[in-house]
Amino acid sequence: MLGLMQDWPLLCHRIIEHAATVHGTQEVVTRSVEGPIHRTNYAEIRDRAVKVSQRLDRDGIKLGDRVATIAWNTWRHLEAWYGIMGIGAICHTVNPRLFPDQIAWIINHAEDRVVMVDITFVPMLEKIADKLPSVERYIVFTEKAHMPETTLKNAVAYEDWIAQADGNFKWKTFDENTAAAMCYTSGTTGDPKGVLYSHRSNVLHALMANTGDSLGANAGDTMLPVVPLFHANSWGIAFSAPSMGTKLVLPGAKLDGASVFELLDTEKVTHTAGVPTVWLMLLNHIAANRLKLPHLRFVVCGGSAMPRSMIKAFVDMGVTVRHAWGMTEMSPIGTLAALKPPFAELQGEARLDILQTQGYPPFGVQMKITDDAGKDLPWDGKTFGRLKVAGPAVSKAYFRVDTEILDKDGYFDTGDVATIDQYGYMRITDRSKDVIKSGGEWISSIDLENLAVGHPAVAEAAVIGIHHPKWDERPLLIVQLKPGQTATREDILKFMDGKIAKWWMPDDVVFVEGIPHTATGKILKTALRDTFKAYRFPNAAA
Repeated sequence: MLGLMQDWPLLCHRIIEHAATVHGTQEVVTRSVEGPIHRTNYAEIRDRAVKVSQRLDRDGIKLGDRVATIAWNTWRHLEAWYGIMGIGAICHTVNPRLFPDQIAWIINHAEDRVVMVDITFVPMLEKIADKLPSVERYIVFTEKAHMPETTLKNAVAYEDWIAQADGNFKWKTFDENTAAAMCYTSGTTGDPKGVLYSHRSNVLHALMANTGDSLGANAGDTMLPVVPLFHANSWGIAFSAPSMGTKLVLPGAKLDGASVFELLDTEKVTHTAGVPTVWLMLLNHIAANRLKLPHLRFVVCGGSAMPRSMIKAFVDMGVTVRHAWGMTEMSPIGTLAALKPPFAELQGEARLDILQTQGYPPFGVQMKITDDAGKDLPWDGKTFGRLKVAGPAVSKAYFRVDTEILDKDGYFDTGDVATIDQYGYMRITDRSKDVIKSGGEWISSIDLENLAVGHPAVAEAAVIGIHHPKWDERPLLIVQLKPGQTATREDILKFMDGKIAKWWMPDDVVFVEGIPHTATGKILKTALRDTFKAYRFPNAAA
């Protein structure tokens, strides 16, 4: 027997329709790519998104066609998301920080028919346009006055393009499992892989994000997503914020500490989300200029591990810090480090111990850790295992890749090594390919990196495993110092001594001018391994 409820498919454009109807006057503020601050609201976003749908439909874009966006966080980009999805086409967000050849490969693999692009990235596209046979036209997110001279095929200014639509158009209705959006993994090894979200998965993910122990923003809050719309589905904020009627502040192209501070301050932002590198720039700007953010209440940090010193800096400001973990393949929320009983009353170092974990999963994410043979391991907070996940917003396959990615129980192997304690708090100890295997035991490179970054002279640290004739691998600590600071190998090791097991201590420390990163801001350890492939530890003996 089936229930007697209405058949009401979970479609992404229902979210912006709700925002326009119930929260229509709520502001969406953008630092535009052209420069000035732009103000609109959810009702206007919905009306213009309908025009995007109407124009795409008139241009022959059909259900299942891919439309790429290469753009910053702006109101136009948000309109495009909903306009593309509103006719059953697939919004393919392309990361402009990738190498041009990677971008060309991704666009060709997706067979995008249209590319919508900010003026910033027009020159880059012009250099690879002859390698993009599937692209029929380019729509530039600007108006006539700022439209650049370009050789791009059938290029048109976005404002001119949607001006040809009158908005007398109805969004389509289709099965909620229809593909809605696509985002390719950063591809640190091998080719990038396409993750294909459905309307259903995006809507369910938004509901997960809106819980008090997740992103936790409501209609009385103001959210500034520093995380780009092209990065891991924007952590779902492009759906979760409108669904709650939360005021949105979009930073455009300027993500430096001073620019982010200005928006946080002038727009009285209460909630914000981004990666550690952004927060480092913000905190440095605040400290250097002795500034305050009295309205800021909530910071979410993900993408890579948040150093303990950074968590403490926000806590000392009176801000709730929520360490988050997830993946493109998870839409991306996996866990968030909210403080639940019996930890909510903890103070000082004990409180930081919990905040530094990656947290526990919301309803909609199932987790387990296994050994290499697939055997389940205990949730004791000590046993390391391969982290696997399942849920309605977790990938079951990659776009146009035949390889099976789920285990026999339907779980996706994240590639992370983690512990989970009895309360469900998960702690990433490494990527499976980065964990250091020394004498048959595992050493967490992430723990060593976070500890080293706590040294006052260290700007960033990375740890890789180097061959050792006796122990198989031993940790090498690679350090980038802060400008104007000095430190020796002995200084760093003395600072770390006593804070970790003796056998975890790095066998050596090397200093570099810069540490390489992926297009999503993660430390690029493949490049470091290549740089130090000939390195040998001094006095290493079998």
